[in-house]
Amino acid sequence: MDIFDQVSEDIKKAMLAKERVKLDALRSIKKELLEAKTSKAAHGDLTDEASITILQKMVKQRRDSAEIYTTQARPDLAEKELEELAVIEAYLPKQLSAEELEAAVKAIIEEVGAKSPADMGKVMGVASKKLAGVTNGKAISETVKRLLN
Repeated sequence: MDIFDQVSEDIKKAMLAKERVKLDALRSIKKELLEAKTSKAAHGDLTDEASITILQKMVKQRRDSAEIYTTQARPDLAEKELEELAVIEAYLPKQLSAEELEAAVKAIIEEVGAKSPADMGKVMGVASKKLAGVTNGKAISETVKRLLN
């Protein structure tokens, strides 16, 4: 069962259980996936990889919004964003720990033969492709920068 079908099933379960926040998050996921699925570029088909990219974008949006609400002393809105974030993250693959990420980036640095910060572009290109879905770009960038310096 692909991510789109799983979300559709979970919407039904959330409706029956009357889980309002979960239902809102699932509906927003389905909306984003449906828009991507019906776009001209997708030709009516949506891969799990494309779905994961969309979910990662949604997680980043929720995290950023929660941070803004927190700085503006709006804990009620921040809490709702964080609850939705948890629902969305459940559909993403297990994320790498800091140690796992560092090991993966070290292997990629060796693979491309990077020696200095000037080689960051080469490393980021490979790392972004290999680690897509299991960690975010910011974490990859920070780790690459730290290891090349």
